Amino acid sequence: MDKVTLRKTLLQTRQAIPTETWQVKSNQIVNHLRSAAIFTQAKTILAYFSIRQEPDLSSLFTVPKIWGFPRCVGKSLSLHVWSPQSPLQTGAYAIPEPPSDAPMLEPEQVELLLVPAIACDTRGYRLGYGGGFYDRLLAAPVWAQKPTIGIVFESARLRHLPNDPWDQPLTAICTEAGLFFAER
Repeated sequence: MDKVTLRKTLLQTRQAIPTETWQVKSNQIVNHLRSAAIFTQAKTILAYFSIRQEPDLSSLFTVPKIWGFPRCVGKSLSLHVWSPQSPLQTGAYAIPEPPSDAPMLEPEQVELLLVPAIACDTRGYRLGYGGGFYDRLLAAPVWAQKPTIGIVFESARLRHLPNDPWDQPLTAICTEAGLFFAER
């Protein structure tokens, strides 16, 4: 199945999850992350705000860490520090994001990235929304050794996804079933 068809099918499946089930599964993902050494050891984490019924990580943001969130600026992601007391605005693609005047977060400060996805495969490849924002970000040398975790529901953790030369594999995938390191 090609990426476009797969993306459409998986989005329909995810958006059909009943709200109560979605929240239970999201909470299970958060619990797996909270107990993972890769998370507990990181002081500065780049995360995302859930849209289109992506797993909801918002209960994680009260954990005392330095939290960073991206803003879409043109074809790139600008990284900003955010805390639960800080304001949000609706940015490109209707994604909540810190305002442009929020303090910048330098890539060198980030110790872990929680990456949104429509699906991930066991090798760590992810299927996103097709804009290439995270692939462009992760292709930069500064990100090469930083751990990355794709966040999806178990139904979207697949054996194999089609991938292109520019697709950047992730370190691990976290679902309601657990944290799985990519098979290389």
